[in-house]
Amino acid sequence: MLYGIIVALHVVVCLILILVVLLQSGKGADLAGAFGGGGSQTAFGSRGPASFLTRMTTAAAIIFMVTSITLSGIGRSGGESSVLDGTETPAPAAPQPVAAEPRTPMPTLDEIKRIQAEVEAKQGQTPQSGTQSASPPPAGQPAKEPPPKKQ
Repeated sequence: MLYGIIVALHVVVCLILILVVLLQSGKGADLAGAFGGGGSQTAFGSRGPASFLTRMTTAAAIIFMVTSITLSGIGRSGGESSVLDGTETPAPAAPQPVAAEPRTPMPTLDEIKRIQAEVEAKQGQTPQSGTQSASPPPAGQPAKEPPPKKQ
């Protein structure tokens, strides 16, 4: 019963606080007020008599804080149950071992030259020392013959 009354009061105070804050006019609402300019040198604007809306805001804020703290205390002592009490915690998945990929050793320079010579021999070319061999002609085109050597 008491809990319901405090919740209702809390909701009403929330609505009143929202309305009172929105009804107040801002101090120095122009562009100069945003950068600290204005007609006063005090930190929070001129100090004048508090209006009804200012007093209402203060009272609503105090009541809001008191009801919030009261609801927090009542909610905590009401029971030690949690929303997550009925759920099951899944067991963590076992890490899968990573399959080791077979690694081939890096070929040496001599092996590369030997493989290149074999490939060139299969293509009907003779390996030339120190120069790159020309790529074979595209399919459907006749092969160019090298120019005759001068003697």
